[in-house]
Amino acid sequence: MWNERYSNSEFVYGTEANEFLKEQFRQIPAGGRVLCLAEGEGRNAVFLAEQGYQVTAIDLSDIGLNKALKLAAEKGVDIQTQVADLADYEFGNEQWDGIVSIWAHTPEATRQRVHTQVASALKPNGAFILEAYTYEQTTMDSVGGPPASQQQMLMSLSQLRTELVALTETVGVEQHRMISEGTGHHGLSAVVQFVGKKK
Repeated sequence: MWNERYSNSEFVYGTEANEFLKEQFRQIPAGGRVLCLAEGEGRNAVFLAEQGYQVTAIDLSDIGLNKALKLAAEKGVDIQTQVADLADYEFGNEQWDGIVSIWAHTPEATRQRVHTQVASALKPNGAFILEAYTYEQTTMDSVGGPPASQQQMLMSLSQLRTELVALTETVGVEQHRMISEGTGHHGLSAVVQFVGKKK
């Protein structure tokens, strides 16, 4: 599915980083190692590399990650990429100064597995930054997010607070916001935003 979606020359979600990430990335220690989950065509990873971070982007799609490497080269930065499935990916112990989850919608069991690993995978003072669509998104007129038939891939703030209880929450909100990210995400959308720090 994702290789097919990324097979055209256009960047489905554009080449500009996610707005919430641009607002919050400084919560990640400067110059640190950052892991970008379900990173697709690489816009967020490339942005973070431009800010001086050492970035690894993982995704199911090799076509998406090849486009990420091309975008990085065009911007004059280096990123590492790895084709990986979050259902069995091992995050390691105190490996990352930041973990970024922007629209990383997965089946509930996979999401819980990922979130269980986040705290131990972060170094002290590391940050986890997430934006995702909430269940309300299926009632919105905007473009983006899993369909109603895949509601288990959506998220709520209460779920995130339960799954990420080991982190100290610095941002936690559900809201409506205008999104303009390529052809894949646009319009007034229902989202959850979360940042947690490891103390």
